[in-house]
Amino acid sequence: MRTADQPIRISLIAPNGRMGQAIAAAAADDSGFTIDQDHADVLVDFSAPVALQASLDRATSSGVPILIGTTGLDELADGRIAAAARQVAVLRAANTSLGVALLADLAERAARVLGPEWDIEIAETHHRMKADAPSGTALLLGEAAARGRGTPLLAERGRDGTGLKRQPGAIGFASLRGGTAAGDHDVMFLGPDERLVLSHRAENRMIFARGALAAARFLVGKPAGLYSMRDVIEAQGS
Repeated sequence: MRTADQPIRISLIAPNGRMGQAIAAAAADDSGFTIDQDHADVLVDFSAPVALQASLDRATSSGVPILIGTTGLDELADGRIAAAARQVAVLRAANTSLGVALLADLAERAARVLGPEWDIEIAETHHRMKADAPSGTALLLGEAAARGRGTPLLAERGRDGTGLKRQPGAIGFASLRGGTAAGDHDVMFLGPDERLVLSHRAENRMIFARGALAAARFLVGKPAGLYSMRDVIEAQGS
């Protein structure tokens, strides 16, 4: 059993992926963590949707909490995550940046204050290899804004054509892909004669790795349940 003065052991589901390598590098610079693929205090999964069930099975069979950073998951995956969260602590994060977690909180507050008469648009830019659109982070921000309005998310994606009309209460999404962009997100509130733009720029993938370590630290010792990066930033601010 791990004692309080021992580093947190992290097992990476996809150690050779971009995020797996970044988390390993971040852990190497932090004495509070070590990478141990055989003995885990926390599992970290930044792999692919097809690998999700095996990751959840490993977490529940060993009684170890898990951070899921995989994006592009469907409703079946939602159900599997919910089932696993009844047995172990599961933190699901479309984006592990602490800055993005705070941005989502600000977007929710802004939507609540500004009300439905302000239109909301979300634009995101990622590297050319990203396979899903809108990004999981953009959808996370849209959900936060809809929550602030007290309504379900009504998403308008990939507008194209002529004679288009904006649906009342809709949140629009625009996705750009190219180069090596790590991730840019803008939440735009467009009202009569004024605009409010909340932005986040990822300058290096290491911000996600450091956020993943913060999430892993948060998960240690947590009871079964479904958690988010919002829980992490609230714990840090308490």
